[in-house]
Amino acid sequence: MRSPSFPEGEVNREKTLTLQAIRSQQEQPFNVAFERLRQVMYGPHPYGVSILGTPETVANLTPADLIAYHARHFRPDCLIVSLSGRIRFAEAVQLVGATLGDWPAPLTPPPALTLPPLCSQPQTSFVDRDSQQAIVMLAYLAPEATSPDYPTLKLLSSYLGNGLSSRLFVELREKQGLAYDVSAFYPTRLDRSQFVVYLGTAPQNTEIAIASLRREVERLVEEVLEPLEWQGAKNKLLGQYALGKQTNAEIAQVYGWYETLGLGIDFDQEFQARIAAVTAPQAQAIAAQYLQQPYVSLVGPQAIIAPQLSGLALPPLVAGPGQHTKS
Repeated sequence: MRSPSFPEGEVNREKTLTLQAIRSQQEQPFNVAFERLRQVMYGPHPYGVSILGTPETVANLTPADLIAYHARHFRPDCLIVSLSGRIRFAEAVQLVGATLGDWPAPLTPPPALTLPPLCSQPQTSFVDRDSQQAIVMLAYLAPEATSPDYPTLKLLSSYLGNGLSSRLFVELREKQGLAYDVSAFYPTRLDRSQFVVYLGTAPQNTEIAIASLRREVERLVEEVLEPLEWQGAKNKLLGQYALGKQTNAEIAQVYGWYETLGLGIDFDQEFQARIAAVTAPQAQAIAAQYLQQPYVSLVGPQAIIAPQLSGLALPPLVAGPGQHTKS
């Protein structure tokens, strides 16, 4: 971590593996849809690019690039050490000091984190892909993890798409038989995040799939959820949150992640308390604030999907590779 050598042969091997991973993702309709969604939502923002990079950026990387990046960012004044286990605090401090205490910080200040501003301008992306399944994604620009609204939106995302008892699974898969796969997610982000619902369906069902997903999200804005429904969503989210902290590795990861985001380790308890306290009417008001006009990302055969889009009130189509206007 402190003085890597970046041998050229190892770097080239990692580049080959990364390029293979990128090609694999480009063959999966879900990943294609999500990639295009990121691009239209975030543009030049870092969140608009896959963590794997692009074939061009990966192919051009050299050991010298990695050495320069390491020198800028891997430094002790940017380091957070998160420990969990059968160890006392004083002993932990001693061990960290013995291991890393002689690591000098550079004289230059750490690189400043500058992010371009984001504003919600919903668009529609459509990628023509000859596949037996269409992917439909709706996404809403949502607040960052430091926002007071973050826990409530996390709960709403869990209610919609977390597990076999989730609203989307029950309504769109079990009752309507509409979805091969259906879910929702809301990543924990330092900057503005995205509240996403999606499903995979037969291409001929794309129109009804879009309408059904929008209806389920709009329900959060238009209706106050029933008490039993709301309490069940809380119990599920808090239960799964607890299950995600069963091992020392998981605990260290959670606390280290919160500290890295600037939330502090106390956020672990704050998050759970805020989930328990939020009411269904409060959740409806927050849904109305954020879940109004979605970005839309579609992947599937153009000949089957395009005719279904003409009657839908979708955001403007954004130009992109393999995309088509509505017929």
